[in-house]
Amino acid sequence: MPQAHPDLAAALIRLGRIKYDEVDLDVVLSTIAQVAKDTIHGTAEVSVTLVQGAEAHTAAYTGDLALTLDEWQYEQGRGPCLDAATTGTAMLVPDMSTESRWPEWASRAHKAGAASSLSIGLPIQEAMVGALNIYAAVAGVFDDQVELAQTLAGYAAIALANVHLYESTATLAQQMQEAMQSRAVIEQAKGIIMGQRRCSAVAESLVDRAVHGGRD
Repeated sequence: MPQAHPDLAAALIRLGRIKYDEVDLDVVLSTIAQVAKDTIHGTAEVSVTLVQGAEAHTAAYTGDLALTLDEWQYEQGRGPCLDAATTGTAMLVPDMSTESRWPEWASRAHKAGAASSLSIGLPIQEAMVGALNIYAAVAGVFDDQVELAQTLAGYAAIALANVHLYESTATLAQQMQEAMQSRAVIEQAKGIIMGQRRCSAVAESLVDRAVHGGRD
């Protein structure tokens, strides 16, 4: 079982040590890519693809080869990383030299030094999906590691969800703080106006409407 894999256990510890109050999404994505490279046997390079609407880009990568292989897929509008991202499934290319689903891309990838690849879909948020892309210089190296990679990708998706939730919560807290500060300034202005004009309690409502721009 993948859960008992010693490298996976070490990977989960590394992902679990991420401090979301000290890092941003880019750091988390880079950490995921590096952890995958260190965990999946035979890996040459790793990247993380993010897809929002019709736009796809590589948000993190461990080497230029992974970035190049990703961008060739974006240019063509098809490839294992895009299919994995949109379907949420695993796309295994055991041997680039015999790949028939994406022949043009696979041929270019093989010439560039990639002999096999594995892309795992990453659910990130409602408006965005992604894929963990793992490339190797040896054919067939990922054939018996698909389940391991899927388990790792599942925990990586949790890490991405956590950082997204933290950033959303932090943004909301900041907005609330700014709103409270604005309210404090408004109340201070009301106090000054009422003090200068010796307003009665009856006039307070009119002052409040004036300060708030006529809103109740």
